[in-house]
Amino acid sequence: MSEPVVSKHKVIAIIYSIVDQSGAILEQSDIPLYYVHGGPNEMFKQAEAGLEGRHIGDTVEVVLTPEQAFGPHDPNLTFTDEINNVPPEFRRVGAEVQMQNDHGETRSFFVSKIDEEKLTVDGNHPFAGKTLTYSLTVADIRDATEEEKLNGVAPPVLH
Repeated sequence: MSEPVVSKHKVIAIIYSIVDQSGAILEQSDIPLYYVHGGPNEMFKQAEAGLEGRHIGDTVEVVLTPEQAFGPHDPNLTFTDEINNVPPEFRRVGAEVQMQNDHGETRSFFVSKIDEEKLTVDGNHPFAGKTLTYSLTVADIRDATEEEKLNGVAPPVLH
């Protein structure tokens, strides 16, 4: 029997790390995450292409510019206000706040900074504006079911 290969309509399990341009680890998972290769998934196309043809145990590194990943950091999505104007439940770094514009569209903002009198929220993805290196290791490969080919599996969220 031949060794399984990453290809279209295979369910791939990966373990990964995401490192920024300074070498800081931003995120990692040693618990395998699954996706349908070449099917419905949340993978960056460059990462998926880098995994094509790989075998169990292979590791690939994929470098994504901000434009290829989470976009540039938009300073127009950062707002600072007096901390007393913010409800207590949002007075912690990392708290998620849903904001709505004049057109009824909502967006998630995260508390990114707090000092003695001010609180800053940011609507950018935490990795926006960063060049990212994804280190992806193939942990398992199997055939996708018909349902998985149509709907995918619980997609990996590689922030």
